Amino acid sequence: MNEKQRLETQKLDTVTSTAEKPEKDYSKYFETVYTPPSLRDAKKRGKEQIRYENDFAIPEQFRGMGEGRKFYIRTFGCQMNEHDTEVMAGIFLSLGYEPTNTVEDANVILLNTCAIRENAENKVFGELGHLKHLKTDKPDLLLGVCGCMSQEESVVNKILKTYTQVDIIFGTHNIHRLPNILHEAYMSKEMVVEVWSKEGDVIENLPKVRNGQIKAWVNIMYGCDKFCTYCIVPYTRGKERSRRPEDIIHEVRQLAAQGYKEITLLGQNVNAYGKDFTDINYRLGDLMEEISKIDIPRIRFTTSHPRDFDDHLIEVLAKGGNMVEHIHLPVQSGSTDVLKIMARKYTREQYLELVRKMKAAIPNLTLTTDIIVGYPNETEEQFQETLSLYEEVGFEAAYTFIYSPREGTPAAKMKDNVPMEVKKERLQRLNALVNAKSAESMKSYQGQIVEVLVEGESKKHSHVLAGYTRKNKLVNFIGPKSAIGKLVTVKITDAKTWSLNGEMIEVIEAVEAN
Repeated sequence: MNEKQRLETQKLDTVTSTAEKPEKDYSKYFETVYTPPSLRDAKKRGKEQIRYENDFAIPEQFRGMGEGRKFYIRTFGCQMNEHDTEVMAGIFLSLGYEPTNTVEDANVILLNTCAIRENAENKVFGELGHLKHLKTDKPDLLLGVCGCMSQEESVVNKILKTYTQVDIIFGTHNIHRLPNILHEAYMSKEMVVEVWSKEGDVIENLPKVRNGQIKAWVNIMYGCDKFCTYCIVPYTRGKERSRRPEDIIHEVRQLAAQGYKEITLLGQNVNAYGKDFTDINYRLGDLMEEISKIDIPRIRFTTSHPRDFDDHLIEVLAKGGNMVEHIHLPVQSGSTDVLKIMARKYTREQYLELVRKMKAAIPNLTLTTDIIVGYPNETEEQFQETLSLYEEVGFEAAYTFIYSPREGTPAAKMKDNVPMEVKKERLQRLNALVNAKSAESMKSYQGQIVEVLVEGESKKHSHVLAGYTRKNKLVNFIGPKSAIGKLVTVKITDAKTWSLNGEMIEVIEAVEAN
């Protein structure tokens, strides 16, 4: 295909074409189609075998592409998006680009987007409007949209029609193709759209630029197969694909050797890890048991689904050691009837039974959760069930949201019959309860001595240090800058609703994992 034919083909948003393959060794990374996403295709869950590739490298033809150029990535959304940004930053550095903290200084700007709520999308569209003037001032600037929003058909169509200043659109499954996508953007006069409706393969050895050297994200799986009726994630992130345990363990060992003090295992549905393996019987409990033997002080995981929280995982967590006593367990609603409409596929009673088992095995457990209010058809009585469940479980914090329909999900076809003023009033009542319970739990720390992982200076006062306990409680205290990155003991002197103040006692020289 010659250059003219390629450019003409890219103008057709419903016609696909295959890009010319580069050198043979890397052809598997460059076999693609140029097409906007298809929600219909994204809904399919085929039985195609997922490929595991562990030899990713930057092709020689693209090395040096970024010399004299700078990149800027703005991240919206969840921890998985933050992890994806670390990977993209690693690729940029491998190409010779330099990072910058300002959009005015950048030659490439990427918005790594979130699609979980309408408000998140509106922020991105607003940002695209604010950045438009930069294209006028710097014609060679590349402006790109990636992440979950890029996997939505309606979003891509809106960008193609309204936000013509955008040069690049790519999705969640083909981040490893960033070098080729950038090359196409530099060569083409048209918008480059490369989004895979079929989820990608599992590719190891991608470069990463981690944010700091204290805490690290380690993704252990991709995608979600739950299809809750309100959620767009199964369509934007694809079906569940687990990384091989040996690759995860190797990465964690490397992080331990580099001095990291805490890792968080990531997945859209993290405790479904291993369900897709056909050659081994290996689940999250098995992985956690192996990682618990690695000399790293703290291990967390997020986000878990109640349906996949099995007894073996609870048994492993109950052993303690470097596995923290905090679990984030989204419930979404306290009403069985609402849970059924949400397709969560557990009842209020089943959730409470799971909590009972967890607390029996881990007596000092702290639980946090996610809750949606104002779901279609939610009654006042059903909302009251959510309030009562919150108290019965004894959650210590929660992320709370007003329901907003996501185009393409089953819930978007339901009549959104709860008035907005009712939704807002319910959210206020729920948040009042959440705040009260958080303040109550914080008071129990008064006078206690807690272990704190010091992350840096407080956001409000540079002379104050800040860090988190094993139970994810924010602690502020005065101490030497040399304590940053270390585990210290702090005596709590003042408990607030969402944070604790204290006095540093000493640095913990060593923490041994079981």
